[in-house]
Amino acid sequence: MWIDTHCHLDATEFDADRDVVVASAQAAGVRHIVIPAVAAWNFERVRHLAHQYAGCVYTLGIHPMLAPQATDADLVTLRREIAASLDDPKFVGVGEIGLDYFIPGLDAERQMAVYVAQLKLAREFDLPVLLHVRKSQDQVAAQVRKFGIHAGIAHAFNGSPEQAYRFIDQGLKLGFGGNMTFSRANRIRRLAVELPLEALVLETDAPDIAPAWLADDQFGEQGKVRNVPGEVLGIANVLAQLRDVAPAQLAMQLRENSVAALPRLASILA
Repeated sequence: MWIDTHCHLDATEFDADRDVVVASAQAAGVRHIVIPAVAAWNFERVRHLAHQYAGCVYTLGIHPMLAPQATDADLVTLRREIAASLDDPKFVGVGEIGLDYFIPGLDAERQMAVYVAQLKLAREFDLPVLLHVRKSQDQVAAQVRKFGIHAGIAHAFNGSPEQAYRFIDQGLKLGFGGNMTFSRANRIRRLAVELPLEALVLETDAPDIAPAWLADDQFGEQGKVRNVPGEVLGIANVLAQLRDVAPAQLAMQLRENSVAALPRLASILA
């Protein structure tokens, strides 16, 4: 049994065949999918999808790429929706939140303000976080430490070993997905092997970050084709090969890691 800890199942790329995508993932052994929100306008959508499909759960948050457009009223809405979701077993945390310093022109000051406001909510309600850390690992980790967050996932991690341990030492897990499947991704693959297995979880970030076998043959790049949650199985096999561990043993450990990262998952997995 595998868990996709980060999949944007609400994306329009799935509108034509979402039922088939979920059924195919479940048939591949990916029985659980975490669907993160990205803005106030899709809070209800991710909640609805999590309840529509067995094994799916959701988080609520404002993505850093959308933070510059987020209003203070959106943050009020987020707090209200979190409070209203606490009794919902399908609700598992705050996310996708964080900082993105890769895309030029994003308002860094507003990103930080929205990120900090959401960390305060995670602390207030004692919830884990799904973190966006693109080109911002140090800054994201510093705020996690400042606000005493001790559970969650640094999604699509692509930093140094030192940066990895800033999250690990704080009690968070690191999300590995399609990037790890490319033979040229030496740094990520080395991290996948050398970091403690207890620190890792798997994800797709579908429909983005397609694994190597879905990459466009002409360009050898990701993003040319749609990624799907069922690809967790192939990603898991790559990790098992890299670490020379049996897939069954890997599945058991990653299940434990996922629950440690998102404790409210335990009631769904029981």
